[in-house]
Amino acid sequence: MPRVVAKTSVRILAGSAFAIGPGKADLLQAISETGSISAAARSMGMSYRRAWLLIDTMNQCFREPVVDTATGGSGGGGAQITPFGIAALKIYRKMDANAATAVSRHMTDFSRLLAKAPRPVKRNGRGEA
Repeated sequence: MPRVVAKTSVRILAGSAFAIGPGKADLLQAISETGSISAAARSMGMSYRRAWLLIDTMNQCFREPVVDTATGGSGGGGAQITPFGIAALKIYRKMDANAATAVSRHMTDFSRLLAKAPRPVKRNGRGEA
């Protein structure tokens, strides 16, 4: 039987926008570590604009900003995760870990339902299953 692994991720939808999910949580963590949106974005292989849009969405979804920014100048700019953002990230990480634990408890039983060797997927000619 092929190795069976459950991959969970928690995404919190606030209205029609995702307030936070794994990528946004990782971005917050990177900003916390680098003190910079551009450095955080580079470390994650994303553009500054993409990172800024994700931060803007988070700041709009939460009651308080999760990231504060300082504009550049002679001393340079910077960004920091706010105390509110630290609390939100900490709770999110707990929820994500709890979800993974809850799912893993059922994996042995669920694995018994899977085929020993998955059958090939038939494609409909358009690359769709």
